Amino acid sequence: MMSSNNLQRTVQNPSIPYAETIHDGLLPGELVVIHGLVPEDTERFQIDFQCGNSTKPRADIAFHFNPRFKKSGSIVCNTLQKEQWGREEITYAMPFEKGKLFEIVFMVLQYKFQVSVNGKHLLLYKHRINLEKIDTVGISGKVQVNMIKFVTSKPLQGSQPSLLEKTKANTGNEEVPDGSQFVSIFLHVVPYIAQLNSSLEPGRTIVIKGEVNEKANSFAVNLKASDSNDVALHLNPRMKDKAFVRNSWLGDSWGEEERHIPHFPFSPGMYFELIILCKAHQYDIAINGVHILEYKHRFKQLGKINIVEICGDIRLLDVRSW
Repeated sequence: MMSSNNLQRTVQNPSIPYAETIHDGLLPGELVVIHGLVPEDTERFQIDFQCGNSTKPRADIAFHFNPRFKKSGSIVCNTLQKEQWGREEITYAMPFEKGKLFEIVFMVLQYKFQVSVNGKHLLLYKHRINLEKIDTVGISGKVQVNMIKFVTSKPLQGSQPSLLEKTKANTGNEEVPDGSQFVSIFLHVVPYIAQLNSSLEPGRTIVIKGEVNEKANSFAVNLKASDSNDVALHLNPRMKDKAFVRNSWLGDSWGEEERHIPHFPFSPGMYFELIILCKAHQYDIAINGVHILEYKHRFKQLGKINIVEICGDIRLLDVRSW
């Protein structure tokens, strides 16, 4: 997620309780990143995305994020409107540990917040109050905060062209003419097939942006050679099994699957940016800015890889290559 296309504003070592206006509000695609430490004697702390900073009457809280450490611990999320709390949404996964550092990333999406802690997806929280009403972030409770970063994404530059403008129809190999009028037609269509603007050589990057369907089973990304049926790289996250299968189809057969992964990075409903970096001897794969795995080249003729294919249970938002 963090890249050269981001603009950052940083607050260092704020005193707690803390409240500050979010200049220009929050927009989809922006991140709020909080680095801190959980004290040994903490029982709870909270991070609130608020509509103002009034205390009497108490300002509405669009998103209340509240780790609680009693028993095995939980994360309680809620919304306060007109001084009344709504229905709690409770997550029993507890990524915070007393005495340990943490990094929380709040990703702002059009219809929800997406939260990860220490590089792992934690939860989604659908907006109950319009995003444009949020203008303040507040932090209280027993927590030490070392840094708050507000990260605004700039649009990807023209040197990183979208392949969605060059989608091929699913029924054949005729290329759809270039032009923005075709983008909206194919923006959410999977299976998706497109030709890369140049072959995949070391140093080249492919970024796929999408959203996992709420009831997803699996999806797949294939990098293929155009002059054969070979699949140089097959990435196949399977949500129900929590397996991230990698393989290659060479000479009309699948090779040995690779499945080992530190943690499964996908969850139903989550937004993702899957980054494939081609290196001399392997592909490096990252999800939402976090390196996940490497895959050694089995198909060695990299200059022949020029097709990207995406299928399965996702909403496809963008595909770029440079």
